[in-house]
Amino acid sequence: MIFTGSHILSVEQFERSDIEHIFQVADAMAPYALRRRVTRVLEGAILGNMFFEPSTRTRISFGCAFNLLGGEVRETTGFESSAIAKGESLYDTARVLSGFSDVICMRHPQEGSVAEFAEASRVPVLNGGDGANEHPSQALLDLYTIRKELASKNRGIDGLRIALIGDLKYGRTVHSLCKLLRHFANVHVTLVSPAELAMPEAIVEEMRLAGHTVVVTEDLTQSISSVDIAYSTRIQEERFATKEEADMYRGRFRLNQSIYTQYCEPNTVIMHPLPRDSRADANELDNDLNQNPNLAIFRQADNGVLVRMALFALVLDVVDQVDKYARDVNWYNSLRTL
Repeated sequence: MIFTGSHILSVEQFERSDIEHIFQVADAMAPYALRRRVTRVLEGAILGNMFFEPSTRTRISFGCAFNLLGGEVRETTGFESSAIAKGESLYDTARVLSGFSDVICMRHPQEGSVAEFAEASRVPVLNGGDGANEHPSQALLDLYTIRKELASKNRGIDGLRIALIGDLKYGRTVHSLCKLLRHFANVHVTLVSPAELAMPEAIVEEMRLAGHTVVVTEDLTQSISSVDIAYSTRIQEERFATKEEADMYRGRFRLNQSIYTQYCEPNTVIMHPLPRDSRADANELDNDLNQNPNLAIFRQADNGVLVRMALFALVLDVVDQVDKYARDVNWYNSLRTL
């Protein structure tokens, strides 16, 4: 695809070559994400960060990525602090706010809302999550993490064995990740969920048409016994009609160190898009996994900054200028030793 000036709304936009290009640019962003170098390539540029659904990591990660490229961030969080609460349409909001920004990141609870907003925007729009539909940047950072974790074991994404566990019906991160995996070869995907929270059949069929092996099951322990990646998701309580309905499934598929030791291969990587639900009745990833070196959830979050820096650099066409506007840092930062 042509990245310059483009909206990033769906992983359906990408071919394998596009994904590999994003990852190549993300690799080049490491000195800046680790604060070994500072670049001001986007000095004067403004990101409009519009989050109409609760978010910590994604919102701050997008803002951090833009700041690290030298740009400034303006934020709107929640409907109550926006003119949408007064009845303003997405069209009018997009027309106005795109006049104040050079690029916009948006999260909205309704499926298709970000695409609707983008149609009226005068600047590129990046989808930060639209309801239970998609989360493109999360899927890219997930796949980037998988690539890095497997590379340390001299493996690639082709031939990947992955178990996706939990709420696969409403989990937009796994929807987008499955769509990206279609571009790779000989992938074995095990979908572990209650039948009521199963992966949408259309996505399952798309993976099978891509030549992948897809197994649907409710058996957690057998599903994680021969995979490279165990990717857990929380119950998406906000997508259910009531908390009581969500509680029916909460805590169904818990992974702790004892289960990991008993059933997983020694180097199985544990992933989660975060936040993990640490409440006693949920606890899909137990805190006793925190010292497990294969717990990649925090490396996963760090990788989000790299991938989002890459998307901004590509969309705003500054990839070849990043180093030109760079200098060494002049403050102490422990990240430099990582």
